[in-house]
Amino acid sequence: MSGGLRVRQDMEKEWETLKAWKERVGQELDRVMAFWMEHSHDQEHGGFFTCLGRDGQVYDDLKYVWLQGRQVWMYCRLYRKVERFRRPELLDSARAGGDFLLRHARVTPPGKKCAFVLTRDGRPVKVQRTIFSECFYTMAMNELWRVTGDARYQSEAVEMMEQLVRWVREDPSGLGQPRLSGAPGSEPMAVPMMLLCLVEQLGEADADLAARYAELGDWCASRILQHVQRDGQAVLENVAEDGRELAGCLGRHQNPGHTLEAGWFLLHHAIRKGDLELRAHVIDKFLLLPFRSGWDPDHGGLFYFQDVDGLCPTQLEWAMKLWWPHSEAMIAFLMGYSESGDPALLRLFCQVAEYTFRQNGGRS
Repeated sequence: MSGGLRVRQDMEKEWETLKAWKERVGQELDRVMAFWMEHSHDQEHGGFFTCLGRDGQVYDDLKYVWLQGRQVWMYCRLYRKVERFRRPELLDSARAGGDFLLRHARVTPPGKKCAFVLTRDGRPVKVQRTIFSECFYTMAMNELWRVTGDARYQSEAVEMMEQLVRWVREDPSGLGQPRLSGAPGSEPMAVPMMLLCLVEQLGEADADLAARYAELGDWCASRILQHVQRDGQAVLENVAEDGRELAGCLGRHQNPGHTLEAGWFLLHHAIRKGDLELRAHVIDKFLLLPFRSGWDPDHGGLFYFQDVDGLCPTQLEWAMKLWWPHSEAMIAFLMGYSESGDPALLRLFCQVAEYTFRQNGGRS
């Protein structure tokens, strides 16, 4: 068999694999969306129920701002990107969720701090001293603006983005985090990760905002990349503010799913900049490295947490196999394959996808 023929046959096999997974994932998406459309909408107060049993029964009516924002974003993104979801009832539900957030997410308007948890009717229950509720609020508002053209949503998104940048880069006091004398000055990877995600979100097809946040995107990428430690042999979840490794359990802590998620955020950044060297580095350190260390060789699946030195992690749930790291891995490997054409990344996608669908498929 000639080399050219073998290459064509391999490409045809990869294409058939991709088509089969596209159909399988599409069927699962339709099933999941039908479940959430039927069971999660709060017709009385707006927003969404997210504590649902497999039969759709609501077992707690608290509303988590992260999840409200994510559901609004997902409804809008599907409406905008996937033809079969361009249905008025989906857009109406997204708008109802977004308006619930506008009315209730911020604890003390005009202040920007968002609640972490709200009651069913929108009263604040708990506030976290982090930026993540605000990040998902921003994503929801920007995506709502894209599908409705309503300028108030975009205004909210940009104003919140500016506040997030001030909290992270200038003055974190508004988050309510006291700086205690014995606490190490640490930087979790999650913060620059989420800001980089927002740079991508707000800059999509918007030249002005892309230019405004270009420097921020580079700053976020550089902060994430400093989590590659130990001569490039490990990605650590927390590092010192100056980029050095931290002592103790905090410094040894690894989260394979988070690293893979950061990987596809960084891939977006590298693609946008046309930086092939960065793309290759990200695939090696943020896709392949955490997969090799994080995949359970005996039972399959990604461990939730790990200790870089092989010691017992302090998190009791460290050995659990949650669905979300596997979703992040599928996205990362498929994106890496799409950009590089490396069939090894497609094989890893299939390995993770088979495990994920076997363990979680058919469940709501």
